[in-house]
Amino acid sequence: MELPFFTGMGTGAGLIIAIGAQNAFVLTQGIRKQHRFVVALICTFCDALLISAGVAGMGSLIEQSPKLLGIAAGMGALFLFFYGLKSLFSAFQAGQRLHESEVGIVSRKQVILTTLAITLLNPHVYLDTVVLLGGISATYEGAGRLLFGGGAMTMSCIWFFTLAYGSTLLAPLFKKTITWRILNGAIFLVMWSIAYKLLAYTGIVQVLQQQFL
Repeated sequence: MELPFFTGMGTGAGLIIAIGAQNAFVLTQGIRKQHRFVVALICTFCDALLISAGVAGMGSLIEQSPKLLGIAAGMGALFLFFYGLKSLFSAFQAGQRLHESEVGIVSRKQVILTTLAITLLNPHVYLDTVVLLGGISATYEGAGRLLFGGGAMTMSCIWFFTLAYGSTLLAPLFKKTITWRILNGAIFLVMWSIAYKLLAYTGIVQVLQQQFL
């Protein structure tokens, strides 16, 4: 296999293996053993589409449209705000723990819609896959560009399925209420920190600071 393939895998790993909204959701579903395959498949498929778009040359197009990025950032921040708020409320719920009887209580449709939303409403996904990976792939020519994109897609597939199914090893810990409190609290902090960064990107934070400070 040529070097661009492994370069694509390494670059893809550096971008997707980080604590974020998507990974937190995949981890949670994996621990609960609720539609793990569907969640991992959707995340992998969306990444493949976006990476393909970036490799095809859309990365530079979107990068040159600040208005489009601003709209995407605002929508993503709004979604992450409410998702983080939901996690905060869950952190203070009494008696939350993992029970075997809870497996599969969430509908497949609900999981699919949530996975799509948390994936496609997050501007970081577009920046990482379409813009960054697309831009880097442009440094290769012909087959090299395709191999780079293929490497990034391969790493995405490996990561999401490993996270979805490997997280079951943590299941015994999540039979304790305190573990769920910690996880939900961490998800809340991650969601709101990302939402803040996105609002800062759109300039909303600066406007509020000028009005109230």
